[in-house]
Amino acid sequence: MTAAHACDVLVVGAGPAGIAAATNAAESGARVVIVDEAAAPGGQIWRSSSHTHPPRAARHWLRRLRDSGAAVESRAGVVDVERRDDGLHVLIEREHERLLIDARAIVLATGARERFLPFPGWTLPNVFGVGGAQALLKSGMNVRGKRIVIAGSGPLLLPVAASLSHAGARVVLVAEQAPAGRVMRFAAALWRRPSTALQAARLRAAFVRAPYAFGTWIAAAHGDERVTSVEVIDADGRCRDLQCDVLCAAFGLVPNVEVARLLGCELLEGFVRVDERQATSRARVYCAGEPTGIGGVDLALAEGSIAGRTAAGLSPAAADVRRRNRLRRAARELDAAFALRPELRSLADDSTIVCRCEDVRLGQLDSSWTTRQAKLYTRAGMGACQGRICGAALECVRSWPPDTVRPPLRPARVATLLPE
Repeated sequence: MTAAHACDVLVVGAGPAGIAAATNAAESGARVVIVDEAAAPGGQIWRSSSHTHPPRAARHWLRRLRDSGAAVESRAGVVDVERRDDGLHVLIEREHERLLIDARAIVLATGARERFLPFPGWTLPNVFGVGGAQALLKSGMNVRGKRIVIAGSGPLLLPVAASLSHAGARVVLVAEQAPAGRVMRFAAALWRRPSTALQAARLRAAFVRAPYAFGTWIAAAHGDERVTSVEVIDADGRCRDLQCDVLCAAFGLVPNVEVARLLGCELLEGFVRVDERQATSRARVYCAGEPTGIGGVDLALAEGSIAGRTAAGLSPAAADVRRRNRLRRAARELDAAFALRPELRSLADDSTIVCRCEDVRLGQLDSSWTTRQAKLYTRAGMGACQGRICGAALECVRSWPPDTVRPPLRPARVATLLPE
């Protein structure tokens, strides 16, 4: 069975950027459809459950989205996109249904995913991503009394450590790979953004008994049936072992740019290049949020608002433009402060699994290969995640550029792919 929609603006992704884009476009009178793979709008950052409620800002935007008249298609993922003279033809799988959408313009607000860098033991049970642990906690995971080590990079370590502490976990260590000097210079500049500084101070206070070590990163995780200890190392080469029940490790975020690449949008340093109107290099294709640069919720909302209005044929609001420009400067400072150190490229040894879906170890991958050759010879990147995990890791470890993007963009039923 195939369902069909025609709209003025299709928004892909229902996180903060997508919600802002759909709301602004719909409030201008455009016919808007917003699609997202999750069960409800909000994205990872505004995910809620029966145990938690979204923050006040999220409730405000979710009300605006509901009242705007935009059609929300949840549990729906983009499978293919075709450019046509009069717009875009988008194939979507919604649960067990094939959905076709013809849109005059499209806003890509596809968000980002965590970057995982392989290290010995990273595939052990009870080793989670930092954001993944937060999502599990919101879904009801019981961490009371658990000894937890959090390691990686970026501001996300703070709220996750605070949330786990509030839930009764014993945070053993928060290890930030960035050097203390860089982070302290960034923190000192927060006097220009007092609300951000206050929020960071409150989060740190929530796990004040746990050490927060800079210039420190995971060397290996140990255990048999699950992780039982973690080896950490610092910039001076000092190693120590920490007993733990759970390890949360991730190294920043990777933008989801697969749809943009399929549409032929120009990228710059891995992110979608946009102009002042959030327009990409392709006509009628706009982009907002993390795919244009990792910058957080407020920047995503500003970019989404601009993209939604321009996709609907209106000029962006001056206040949104000023806010976006200010927040982009802050995002560049954040990126510089938490840039990954070169030592992280050599955490994995030859026996370390780098492609979890296909059980491919680093030693099986010749450094002279390309990503395509690795797929052909070892099936690395050919599993269920379609390279979304190992692809970013191998970009860092092997300096391999990403492979080409082809439909289907996600695993789909044969019935969805076959024309009726």
